[in-house]
Amino acid sequence: PGYAGRSELPENLKALLRPMSMMTPDISLIIEIMLFSEGFTTAKVLAKKMTTLYAMCVQQLSKQDHYDYGLRSVRSVLNSAGALKRADPDNAEDVILLRSIRDMNVPKFVSQDMPLFNALASDLFPSTEVPAIDYGALQQAIEAELELAGLQKHPQTIRKAIETYESKLTRHGNMLVGSTLSGKSTAWQMLVRAMCRLRRENVEGFVAVKTFVINPKAIPYANLYGEYDLQTFEWTDGVLSK
Repeated sequence: PGYAGRSELPENLKALLRPMSMMTPDISLIIEIMLFSEGFTTAKVLAKKMTTLYAMCVQQLSKQDHYDYGLRSVRSVLNSAGALKRADPDNAEDVILLRSIRDMNVPKFVSQDMPLFNALASDLFPSTEVPAIDYGALQQAIEAELELAGLQKHPQTIRKAIETYESKLTRHGNMLVGSTLSGKSTAWQMLVRAMCRLRRENVEGFVAVKTFVINPKAIPYANLYGEYDLQTFEWTDGVLSK
């Protein structure tokens, strides 16, 4: 109970099972320990700020199905912060954490939540300015591919393509959510073409991308993700799990 699609067990079944008590994890302590393990010296203060920011987001931002402020989201932010810390050890730690929080969360916020999130972040990280990131070759390649496709070089389209790239660096699975004709397909397709272009030009850090478009409704879940046969106790791979 508590999760979507779950329901309480009936009393007659409860009587047959042994109860087990569980507690909510201490998010602040987990963040603090992970920050220390990533090399942050001011982990205690930063952990409190991040915990408070996420709590305020839960309370004040709009309720969307794709918003997630749980441990999964926290872990991806901290992994990103650790990578930034290792890449630039001399940078201020609050700037590194704020940049990671923004990089991981801003792409999924709807437009009306952005001003409120920025206000919350500036309250908790006063006088902390995250410098603008220069995406250089990637941005130029995206703009070139948009022009080649006969599309306008709209800043929003370019930004969403870059955000998709950033999300792919830190997460295995990503979902593009938006209204019809909002540019979802254009964003990922331009990113694919830009990365292939950069690979052809031998720009370091980029690989050629192969895409396979699958309609999930055309294939049973078992064939897509694999399944465990309860009769023979054997696992059968699906298309995506091979």
